[in-house]
Amino acid sequence: MLTTSKYPSPKGDITLISITNASGAKTILSTLGAGIVEVNVPDKDGKLDDVVLGYANPADYIGDGPCAGKCPGRYANRIAGGRLSVEGKDYQLEINNGPNALHGGSEGFQNQIWTLEKADGNTVVMRYDAADGEANYPGALTVRATYVWSDDNELQLTLEATTSAATVVNLTNHAYWNLAGHNAGSVLSEKLTLRASNYLPTDSTLIPEGVLVPVAGSPMDFTKPKALGAEIKLEFPALIYGKGYDNCWAVDNYTPGKIQIVAILTDNNTGRSLTVSSDQPGVQIYTGNWLAGCPANKSGRSYDDYDGVAIECQDFPDAPHHPAFPSTMLLPGDKYCRHINFKFSV
Repeated sequence: MLTTSKYPSPKGDITLISITNASGAKTILSTLGAGIVEVNVPDKDGKLDDVVLGYANPADYIGDGPCAGKCPGRYANRIAGGRLSVEGKDYQLEINNGPNALHGGSEGFQNQIWTLEKADGNTVVMRYDAADGEANYPGALTVRATYVWSDDNELQLTLEATTSAATVVNLTNHAYWNLAGHNAGSVLSEKLTLRASNYLPTDSTLIPEGVLVPVAGSPMDFTKPKALGAEIKLEFPALIYGKGYDNCWAVDNYTPGKIQIVAILTDNNTGRSLTVSSDQPGVQIYTGNWLAGCPANKSGRSYDDYDGVAIECQDFPDAPHHPAFPSTMLLPGDKYCRHINFKFSV
């Protein structure tokens, strides 16, 4: 069953789309930032709970620091110094995260109301048209986010883009998960497994150094299930720089176009499990290190730091400055297409 409702905001009406599958599990999507605002799935006893962090007021997602649930762009994550060169021409992007550009700037795709192209059955398609020069990126970009909510509790996301001129694109979804329930408090007891044997070390501003380093023997090792908080307080550069985990891991056996399991998150108390699959080369893990002070959540309080974890399948941060990284260049006539699937089970 699919229903829609509208809510006013300073940017115009926001449409929320609610999809309930055959088992009664429900997801709610938003045209603001093509966002995921609610995912209600059962625990081991069949009790439904909302496992995605979000706010009480649909308009509060506009300009929020955590970028909760939304699809940032045109370039998710960071670009060093906001400096971009495309086909020999230099562009200066907005500096909005220390000395760097983050998530396409303060008016990135995550803070725009997307056009609802389709809401039918279990499928929702939203489109955003970015003008040539918007946020000082070259090329008019047309982006589509297609969500499908299956009867076996899998939320499938396809991100597509075409451009009028050479540009860079890096798209993901920035939902924060807490499998004990969005208002359950700290997520640090939940266990994470990553199919990633290497990570991207960064400087103190979270810009990659340009090399991949094995996780073995370090707190970055999630190749076997490990509680998010088990080593988060260790004196390790990556953890000091981000006040917790805020790094990109390189997915093992990455093959362009091949969807594979990237991450598994589990909560022992509820029995819930989230399996994330994607055809992206990297996965950014962010343990909600700066959630405090966000707008009132769906239960009326502001989240605290570490109340949720973002599992962001994406291209590598700052890839335009690192030729050895998978390219994020998109040319006219080509099509950007990436998949991220969130499968919930007990």
